[in-house]
Amino acid sequence: MAAREQDEAKQGAKQGIRADDAPVFEVDGTHLTPIVDGAARLAALLALIASAERELRLLYYIFSPDDAGTRVRDALIAARGRGVAVSLLVDGFGSEHTPPAFFDPLKDAGGSVCRFLPRFGRRYLLRNHQKFALADKGRALIGGFNIDAQYFADDDPRGWRDFGLLVEGRGAAHLAGYFDAVIGWARNPRARIRTLNRAIGRWSQKRGRLRWLFGGPTRRLNPWARSLRRDMATATRLDVIAAYFAPNPGTLRRIGRLARRGTARIITAARSDNSMTISAARHCYTRLLRRGARIWEYQPMRLHTKLFIVDDIAYVGSANFDMRSLYINLEIMLRIEHAGFAAWLRAHFDAEAADGREASLDGIRDRAGWLMRLKWRIAYFVVAVVDYNRHAPGQFRIARPRDRLKNQAPINRCGTTRAGRAAR
Repeated sequence: MAAREQDEAKQGAKQGIRADDAPVFEVDGTHLTPIVDGAARLAALLALIASAERELRLLYYIFSPDDAGTRVRDALIAARGRGVAVSLLVDGFGSEHTPPAFFDPLKDAGGSVCRFLPRFGRRYLLRNHQKFALADKGRALIGGFNIDAQYFADDDPRGWRDFGLLVEGRGAAHLAGYFDAVIGWARNPRARIRTLNRAIGRWSQKRGRLRWLFGGPTRRLNPWARSLRRDMATATRLDVIAAYFAPNPGTLRRIGRLARRGTARIITAARSDNSMTISAARHCYTRLLRRGARIWEYQPMRLHTKLFIVDDIAYVGSANFDMRSLYINLEIMLRIEHAGFAAWLRAHFDAEAADGREASLDGIRDRAGWLMRLKWRIAYFVVAVVDYNRHAPGQFRIARPRDRLKNQAPINRCGTTRAGRAAR
């Protein structure tokens, strides 16, 4: 009787991963369920953890010690109590305000906790910006959201508007090998950038309607960005929701050419935790509007969605449309070739645009004087050329796309025991 009830509980947890009214799309034996609302994303993550029977792999840029973070951590501890292997990798920069002691209960339960900590020279710029959770090599939850209560708040203007995608089936299994490669690299005290780049190339898929693509500090344009550029080259429809929008001039020219031969629509943020990124995005508006693109700024809350729709192809994951995501940060994107899914996402885009304020050339001329436009230009330079994530008080790091990270000294420390070695 107890065994049957346990099986029923596990099945209920698996069913609870999906939102009741969410559509499900099937691509090459893999089911995709979009999750828009913040509360539903948190519920899906907790249900995914509760459904795990053998192993859990989680990778997040920010893992905050707030109510949401505590609920997720405690769910991982409960999974350990069921005998599930738990591996968690968080970024040392993104989660710098989370004390190592917060993860001690999970370590005490036998979970593996690691901080991604690039340290010396130019490599300090590298961030592990990816976000995903994988259960039993069969179910994954991806998107732009971090583990923080503000990413699951639906009605709070200070919260973050985001997007999640549940991936179930054989397509999810590919993430296991990639995760193991990244966390293995992070644990190696003498890890080299060259090894990481090889893993990015090896695990990025080149064929299929469903492809996992990764980004990082590669010598050339990274796999996900290269794929997006190739798809844009012949496309006639482009819809982008980008929390941080500051692509390089070459990419802006490609968007402009696409707008002239078809349609290009962009939703960016009206508010953020960094006003410089808003100004940098606005510097791009005039060039794109003159070429026929349409642009909205999302109004109800802070925007954090990362979504690209190119004809019948969609990209969902962690990458923004800025220089860090295109050239430096570790990113994860899922490329999905499915006309029905792309159409559903465009309907989602329309709904988000309805909550936005559309930009226009007349509006910019009326509201932005030369001093404001100069501010926008400077902000674009800082965001697109100079790294706006300061690495020390009063200092900025240059982050030109062709100024590659060098293959030098050991840079990582990773702690998986209660001793607190994960702290910087």
